[in-house]
Amino acid sequence: MPVSEMISTDNTRDDVILSVEDLKVHIPLHDGAILRKQVGSIKAVDGVSFTVKRGETLGLVGESGCGKSTTGLTVLRMQAQTSGRIVFEGKDITKKRTGNEFRRRMQMVYQDPYGSLNPRMKVRDLVGEPLVVHRATSSRAEYDERVAELLATVGLLPYMAERYPHEFSGGQRQRIAIARALALNPSLIICDEPVSALDVSIQAQVVNVLIDLQQRLGLSYIFIAHDLAVVRHISHRVAVMYLGRIVEIGSRKDLYERPMHPYTQALMSAVPVADPKVEKTRPRIVVRGEVPSALRPPSGCRFHPRCPQAMEICKTQDPLMTDHGDGRGVACHLYGAPGSQAVTVGETWSAVTK
Repeated sequence: MPVSEMISTDNTRDDVILSVEDLKVHIPLHDGAILRKQVGSIKAVDGVSFTVKRGETLGLVGESGCGKSTTGLTVLRMQAQTSGRIVFEGKDITKKRTGNEFRRRMQMVYQDPYGSLNPRMKVRDLVGEPLVVHRATSSRAEYDERVAELLATVGLLPYMAERYPHEFSGGQRQRIAIARALALNPSLIICDEPVSALDVSIQAQVVNVLIDLQQRLGLSYIFIAHDLAVVRHISHRVAVMYLGRIVEIGSRKDLYERPMHPYTQALMSAVPVADPKVEKTRPRIVVRGEVPSALRPPSGCRFHPRCPQAMEICKTQDPLMTDHGDGRGVACHLYGAPGSQAVTVGETWSAVTK
């Protein structure tokens, strides 16, 4: 059974809109300006598997350089994969004959609302560009009506279509980017850190817009971020990545309240808590050292040089993703069999969310 199917929350395959199986992205590294001899490859993504259901948000978290954004770009086929399989709405889009038809149904919202919008184009043209490229409207009147409808969907007024991006705030620009992503009625949107460049006061507004759109339109999201509080708010399931691989995946409640992998436990313990009493008394897990190079990753478990619970087997054997029920998967030698005990951190997060 494929790992992606094993860690799905539901065995009903008709409900799965996206299935990623053993995805690898190894970027060649060359030496020399003329002969261009390959001297190695950066294993940006190295065997990632997951599924996304209709109407579901899968959060993808991990520190910078772990392969989150590369995974999103590869799913959208903006980055070539080395190997693996991506099945979207029942079709294998990694096959060459597939073409780009799937792009109407899969869109992306980028991190930087300032750099992702052409400053020389009016909002009307920015939002309507997908309609022109895919010839989705038959007349100018229909085009203008659709643009106004899209702006209204994200909480912007029709007259704003005649303005330029520099006339808007960061939050408004990200709403414009979301409206553009909705132009062709997609079923899946990949959100690559869509609120990390915004002020904290604006982040919640944009996240709430995404949640509202999901409820109204039945959208699915892959939500890539490093802010664990934001991911908790919007995601149904969460996958934790480290050095190109998913080390743990599960429901939001399981992952945040009972993390199993030592790296996940460390991430959760690093999140500040508003209650000073809880903050002083809760246990801290310190991860020492730097993230190893993706060019020469460690043997065995990639986290073992920094893991406070590393064993001898971790140095030599790569842990497989094991199923722990209810769609939960963990790649760690500490949990060689289902039924292993997780660490409870529910009190910490209950304090965060109050």
